Amino acid sequence: MSSDLVRVRTGVYHDSVSLMRVSQAITRLPGVEVAVVAMATELNRDIAVELGFDLPEAGPADLLIALRSSGQDVLEGAAAELDRLLTGLASRTTGGVAAEHPPRTVRTAARDAVHSGAATLALVSVPGPHAFAEAMDAIEAGLSVMIFSDNVPIEQEVLLKRRAEERDVLVMGPDCGTAVIGGAGLGFANVLRPGPVGVVAASGTGAQQVTCLLDLAGVGVSHVLGVGGRDLSEEVGGLSTLRALEALDADPATELIVLISKPPAPEVARAVQEVVAKLATPVVTALLGPGQDDLTAATEAALRALGVAVPAWRSWPAPLPERDRRDERDERETAGAGEASAPGGGPRARRLRGIYSGGTLCVEARLIAGTGEFTDFGDDAYTRGRAHPMIDPALRLEALAEVPPGDVALLDVVLGHGADPDPSVRLAPGVAAAVARGVPVVVALIGSEGDPQGLDAQAEALRTAGAAVFTSNAQAARYAAGLLADAR
Repeated sequence: MSSDLVRVRTGVYHDSVSLMRVSQAITRLPGVEVAVVAMATELNRDIAVELGFDLPEAGPADLLIALRSSGQDVLEGAAAELDRLLTGLASRTTGGVAAEHPPRTVRTAARDAVHSGAATLALVSVPGPHAFAEAMDAIEAGLSVMIFSDNVPIEQEVLLKRRAEERDVLVMGPDCGTAVIGGAGLGFANVLRPGPVGVVAASGTGAQQVTCLLDLAGVGVSHVLGVGGRDLSEEVGGLSTLRALEALDADPATELIVLISKPPAPEVARAVQEVVAKLATPVVTALLGPGQDDLTAATEAALRALGVAVPAWRSWPAPLPERDRRDERDERETAGAGEASAPGGGPRARRLRGIYSGGTLCVEARLIAGTGEFTDFGDDAYTRGRAHPMIDPALRLEALAEVPPGDVALLDVVLGHGADPDPSVRLAPGVAAAVARGVPVVVALIGSEGDPQGLDAQAEALRTAGAAVFTSNAQAARYAAGLLADAR
């Protein structure tokens, strides 16, 4: 019989990403069925109630803990491990001089940081409805700000960026998942070597794809300035993109700029291109859209501009079942570039199912494939009150399990700090189950060789499960589309 534990701790705050990681770690413990460790917002309380927990009174400033396990002994062990993890979080956010007189507001902390010269950038990671006030406090104090938070109204984004322009600072975001400032990674950040390429990205996973490919080619970055996925929309007008381009143009360490975006508003793209033409630093653009370069092609253009040879991008072919290995030579000789037969001799492919965690990667794959059903599980509609799919693959695993035999599944796996510390542990069984029922699985593995998850280890685990694995999302999309073409 299951045992429940519910606690509310007052006066304790941790950011949502940290708490998501704690929840994930507790859920993985043997015998633990459910773990909710989150601030007691209305949404999080509703989730716990839907899971069957009986909750006491709690407010959004309280920490909610709700655990369910297979027995009391397991529950006590899980509670002890939870206490250890939360103590570790607290030790990272206290201590030192700042802990003697900790600031109570972002405004105070930002003012003190500017006055002492201790900081030039604030990172805001709070629920979207509360991000505007915190970001504005940082801007008013004279700090640039990275807004990791999503679900921020676009009207607030415009106000923040206009005020930042007046204060001569930069707003990265909202929903800025990735940045690298002087070698320091923020948000979801890959381990990248230093180098001459500066990146301006209205895309988090787009920036990760380009910078990881550059890293695999031996080329590093100076800075990666994320500006939020809506920056090149008609409503925002590229306010942060223009400031970021100017900042990198003035940076002596940046020899080449790569500009990345989901499909931009045409008039905004034209305005940005006019500015790009006047910069002293050369710029390679990857503004996704029909007839435009994909991210891999843009990376290759950047390498050529630097005089660096373009490598063969790493990939790991899916293993063939024993009975089909005798046909492998014939398939290689007859299949066209990017084409292959359905593994295992199962039902032929009928439809492409894109199951993505990265919005720009999803858009790129859809543009390349030209057909299929694509879902970006990193979209605000799926992350409200949930861990981002780069941290928790639960929704994507459910979607993968629903792909019918004969369809092709295409998904991304993004490595780096902030992402799932070992994504293949949960994804590989889902991949193996899909392949076993006749679903070819293709994976775009976005990562560098220095990432803590281990690029080769993740690739081999996913390949062993039956997936074809590519470090280039564009190549993965073409391969997946080729499976459909081969079936017709």
